[in-house]
Amino acid sequence: MDAQREFETWLNHAQLPDDVRNELEHLKGNPDAVNDCFGKTLEFGTGGMRGLMGVGPNRLNIFTIRRATFALAQFLMQTVADAKTRGVAIGYDCRHHSRTFAQEAGLTLAALGIRAMVAPVLCPTPEVSFAIRHLRAAGGIMITASHNPPQYNGYKAYGPAGYQLLPEDTNRIHELMMQQEDVFALPTLPLADAEQKGLFQWWDNALTERYVRSVVQSVASPAVTSEDRRNLTVVYTPLHGAGNRPVRQALEQAGYKHVHVVAEQEQPDGDFPTVKSPNPEEHSALRLGIEAARARDADLVLGTDPDSDRAGIAVRTRHGTYELLSGNQVGALLIDFLLSRRKETRTLPANGVVFKTVVTSDLGAVIAASYGVAAENVLTGFKYIGHGATVYEQTGAHTFLFGFEESYGYLISPIVRDKDAVQACLAIADMAAWYKRRGATLIDALHHLFARHGWFAERLVTVPLNAGEGAKEVERVMDGLRKQVPTVPDLNLSAVEDYLTSERRTLGKRSGQDAVDPLSLPRSNVLKYIFEDESWMAIRPSGTEPKIKVYLAARGVNETECETKLQVMQDAMERHLQ
Repeated sequence: MDAQREFETWLNHAQLPDDVRNELEHLKGNPDAVNDCFGKTLEFGTGGMRGLMGVGPNRLNIFTIRRATFALAQFLMQTVADAKTRGVAIGYDCRHHSRTFAQEAGLTLAALGIRAMVAPVLCPTPEVSFAIRHLRAAGGIMITASHNPPQYNGYKAYGPAGYQLLPEDTNRIHELMMQQEDVFALPTLPLADAEQKGLFQWWDNALTERYVRSVVQSVASPAVTSEDRRNLTVVYTPLHGAGNRPVRQALEQAGYKHVHVVAEQEQPDGDFPTVKSPNPEEHSALRLGIEAARARDADLVLGTDPDSDRAGIAVRTRHGTYELLSGNQVGALLIDFLLSRRKETRTLPANGVVFKTVVTSDLGAVIAASYGVAAENVLTGFKYIGHGATVYEQTGAHTFLFGFEESYGYLISPIVRDKDAVQACLAIADMAAWYKRRGATLIDALHHLFARHGWFAERLVTVPLNAGEGAKEVERVMDGLRKQVPTVPDLNLSAVEDYLTSERRTLGKRSGQDAVDPLSLPRSNVLKYIFEDESWMAIRPSGTEPKIKVYLAARGVNETECETKLQVMQDAMERHLQ
């Protein structure tokens, strides 16, 4: 793309909003900024299309939203019967311009004769998935940048089953986007006209109520009594996002009487003024929640990200301190809790399955196997878990029991087909309440799992890349790793899995000849190094930011051994990437 020519096309357009024209004027004489904004086009990654807000095709603005929606509409009309009448469900979170972007998406659909059903207020991402299924919509759109900083926004696209579209579909949508060279020529309808024609509707608040009620009915554990719930004290923070109402309603309807919200983070605010990053994975994001919990001697701290599809927790220990649990640890605890309760009530199906990603801890899979439940690996991206649940629902080959990823995403009930922090908060609270009645914390429960199955520990290391040269840097780093395998002291390499070539190479140390077997998952730019003790390293480019992610997982007899292995792997990888 010729950045300067594209910039001048925008600058010379006669009908631009004042804020867009002002931003364009400020870019004059700044070739680096012009190239960054106009030299390429935003693409779909692991979690949809995500980027900075601003002018140009490499930013989120009303014109790029229209182009993405126009392409999505073309795709849905080509692939979904009765797409126009079934319509598209649209939601948005607390970020700046999210409601405007959602409305622009709806008016673009309306101009093409497709009914747009838009959330009347901000909502969590999983509610959009629920709405698609409940309304029998042809697809869905969620305007969110998840946990990214305030200057970002994003666009998640869904199909009729309620999970985010897979890469082969988003690649087709991107092709359709690129065919629309003139973003100013894309049709939209005025809101009043679209509403009058019945092509733009705000969905009823009853849908939100039904979503929350369905979460409670499908997730609340019958093993947890009313007294258990009354005896648990919870501090919750929505981190200025969309989770405040649905999470609190779900906990209240389930019977939790002592839920305290962090007042400073209760109201929606796209600036996220109290946190460096609204990411529940980070300790600092739950700092105010932990302070509030300490003041109330609360048992549990729950925090959800801005679009409330991911949940982080902190647990009070026996010493009165608060300890954060990782996504891997919470996922393992939930698997054990859910499967053990089903086993007790003899409702554990013989064909049950749990899903995890290839970069998620193996502890969950080991626990599932101990209950006779299959564990299936999928690529990074919760869309693959949603897709897997949908396939098995259609074929009956397996019964979905749980899905999770290391980045704090969980799905307990397939009433939605995306990660769901509303479900997760209720399930985690139930789990904590159940253990509290037995005189234990979730920390105690985790250590019990380690005693039964061995110690597991994980670490995520991120390697930032030059934002302007991100694609080239990714190619350089990943090519280098394919040409030369990192050497890790004291750990013997057993196998290498390359998801780009779809091959697993098992080292034949005795025979001198490696065995090569195919991998069944779709192709993806991921490398995984597996050691003889079943520790492993996995490397993949971020799907939403200019960085490489290195996942480290260790197995051992105790925490010290695992932490030592993690550090050895991290040191080896950092040396290799220098």
